[in-house]
Amino acid sequence: MQIATTSRILGLLLMLLSLTFVPPLMVEQWYQDGYLLPYFIPFTFTLGIGFLLWFISKDHKTALRTHDGFLIVVLFWLTACFVGALPLCLTFVPKLSFTDAFFESVSGFTTTGATILTNLDQLPHSILYYRQQLQFLGGISIILLAVAIIPTLGIGGMQLFRTEISGPVKDDKLTPRITQTAKVIWGVYVTLIGLCALSYWLAGMSLFDAIGHSFSTVSTGGFSTHDESFGYFSSPNIKLIAIVFMFIGAINFNLHFLVFKRKMFRVYFQDPELRFFTRLFIYSIAIVLIALLVYGAHKHSPILAFDAFFEICSLLTTTGFNATNIPFPGFIPIMLLFLGIIGGCSGSTAGGLKAVRVLLLQKQGTREIRRLIHPHGQYAVKLGDKPIGPRVIEAIWGFFAIYFVVFILLLLMLLAVEEDFYSVFTALVATLSNSGRGLGNVAVNFSSLSDYAKWILNFAMLAGRLEIFTILVLFSPTFWRR
Repeated sequence: MQIATTSRILGLLLMLLSLTFVPPLMVEQWYQDGYLLPYFIPFTFTLGIGFLLWFISKDHKTALRTHDGFLIVVLFWLTACFVGALPLCLTFVPKLSFTDAFFESVSGFTTTGATILTNLDQLPHSILYYRQQLQFLGGISIILLAVAIIPTLGIGGMQLFRTEISGPVKDDKLTPRITQTAKVIWGVYVTLIGLCALSYWLAGMSLFDAIGHSFSTVSTGGFSTHDESFGYFSSPNIKLIAIVFMFIGAINFNLHFLVFKRKMFRVYFQDPELRFFTRLFIYSIAIVLIALLVYGAHKHSPILAFDAFFEICSLLTTTGFNATNIPFPGFIPIMLLFLGIIGGCSGSTAGGLKAVRVLLLQKQGTREIRRLIHPHGQYAVKLGDKPIGPRVIEAIWGFFAIYFVVFILLLLMLLAVEEDFYSVFTALVATLSNSGRGLGNVAVNFSSLSDYAKWILNFAMLAGRLEIFTILVLFSPTFWRR
């Protein structure tokens, strides 16, 4: 374990993180909310700790190993969530305990969108902006931003990049240099947010709401500046814009870059994962629309079909925006919840298992059926025209197995302190998949849960965002013996 190098890089990351408190300070000064210290204190604290960690090890520039990358990523995420909770602890409106503030911070950084806050419409503008900014930073990750703009991270950039990028394949680089790749990804991300904010504003949102919701839309986070979420806005155009950019946020950002670079829209259609994700979206819409016709729910609310379209996109992309207060009948709420487990594409801002993993397991299952029929046949698992090696398939099976075991263990721990199985089950699904929307007592917010339950869900959100293995590897004795 390279302690000095780990300390140096962690210090650089924290100094960069400290700068993220400047925009909320500017918003506070603009609206005169009277909450200067809640942002200035975390800024000073984070900058000081970061500088200290960097200074005591600034001369150690040994190249990082993948082994060290896991530790840096986990330590930084935990530290970021801690300092991210400080402004919420230090304000008087809302007045939150550290547990609640940490939960809100973790939910923001992991772009889960689960909240314990109520009366959002009465909160200070600086707090509302700060929550949205947490999701902006968590969407692509401030670690990739650091890889992009801090040259001294170049010697360990690839290790951090592999640890942060979601999906089973971690070696796809858009450019020869990893720092340039990180810049490209962040450039695409910021461009999409700018286009989303402009679209919202032209559709009738206030500039404040447009910027805040663009952060949580493209990041597929789900925080809103209003208690009713998108139910607050009566404009179908605003909801349609949200659908478009939620879907865009759930697409692999490599594809966005290739489309911009080659100026060929058909790049999207050539990607097998995106084709599978789109088919899943269309099939889900068809099933829900048929169900609404069968249940006759459309007769009670003519706009329910459009809201169902919105909700499917919101949950499948793990965003978690809410479009209506009208409950969906029958199996539809549970179906929407499970769509969040599948999630978006790898290399996107979406959470969940990722569509490519589900697609490859489907292909693996089809191959096993064929082998039962023709035991001596040779069948390859392919993603498009590219054969997928057995090592990738084994890793995906391992991921699914660990995911299931972690889910069961966390569910049992929650049931030890919470009696409502339905609410607890859906809360865990919502947090581990980073979709943020539960049912029952957690349909609106998670404030009814005990502190013990909230800490378990904090772990679930972090495990889901870091794809479980990044955290669990630190619990292995082998990791510390190297």
